[in-house]
Amino acid sequence: MTAIPSFTGDANPYGGGDPYADYRTADFPFTQYANLADRRLGAGVIAANDEFFAQRENLLVPERAEFDPEHFGHKGKIMDGWETRRRRGASAEHPWPTAEDHDWALVRLGAPGVIRGIVVDTAHFRGNYPQAVSVEGTCVAGSPSPEELLGDDVKWTTLVPRTAVGGHAANGFAVAVEQRFTHLRVNQHPDGGIARLRVHGEVVPDPEWLAVLGTFDVVALENGGQVEDASNLFYSPATNTIQPGRSRKMDDGWETRRRRDQGHDWIRYRLAAQAQIRALEIDTAYLKGNSAGWACVSVKDGEDGDWREILPRTRLQPDTNHRFVLPEPAVGTHARVDIYPDGGISRLRLFGSLTQEGTSQLAARHQELGG
Repeated sequence: MTAIPSFTGDANPYGGGDPYADYRTADFPFTQYANLADRRLGAGVIAANDEFFAQRENLLVPERAEFDPEHFGHKGKIMDGWETRRRRGASAEHPWPTAEDHDWALVRLGAPGVIRGIVVDTAHFRGNYPQAVSVEGTCVAGSPSPEELLGDDVKWTTLVPRTAVGGHAANGFAVAVEQRFTHLRVNQHPDGGIARLRVHGEVVPDPEWLAVLGTFDVVALENGGQVEDASNLFYSPATNTIQPGRSRKMDDGWETRRRRDQGHDWIRYRLAAQAQIRALEIDTAYLKGNSAGWACVSVKDGEDGDWREILPRTRLQPDTNHRFVLPEPAVGTHARVDIYPDGGISRLRLFGSLTQEGTSQLAARHQELGG
């Protein structure tokens, strides 16, 4: 595990104007992966030992934290994050918390998977952030209660060892543990506030669940699909196109900048595993004056396979869900949607089922990762 880069120490007190003007952040290489702690996937903060000043659920709010210098309540300053009370020692002779004292929150990942990096964001916590943080992970089947997760029989693996962090900063940590995790325990030492938590990684679905479903969306993020690359991410991330549910607003899809050349834009995906695709959807919900004009879809089987067009270039309508039944099933491990000339789509759905080879490969990976 490596912190890249690291921020420590207080930020300056808020002096007015844009509160993000002195915010400390960096480009972390692991943010290319999906956020496994996304509420849209079903993530939740299911318990915390203390949330005196600000609720634990704020950790997973998708938007960046907001700051209102005049926002006070009966308990004090109201912060957009998870904030605990100040810890105290046992007596007047020992008024300080011990080295072991800490606060914790239990997070259920929206989709189990391999974690590649974690961001502990202390935005606006300038002098009231934790001195250090640590993060542990575990893999527990089903829907365990907080009491069950905290039981002596649950094994926790350290993902981020106790590490000093900075106030009003995006504290990023690369994770190199090749295991499948379902829950995290986020610890702040000894107390303080964290604005947001982001957990970037690769979804590893339960192969038994997919087998029971039979036909499902083989490119969906929650089923193990992944965006590998895209031509342009100017307005919104390409991963939005494989999020659960329909888009709820314009920036909940994928939109590119306006092209001024003769090219076109595209997204390349990796499917959950080798699959047989029988139908697809291209949705342009909420993209009205900026939806893609035309789109085509191709698949390939294996990294070195050749791309084969399964949907020819087809006219798209704004704010519309387009459905297509393929004349014959298409087998592949990867897919690509090309839009012409630019604009956006909100969702791509590829409906099918895993092949025998895909089922075997997925089951082997699930077992290898301790699922």
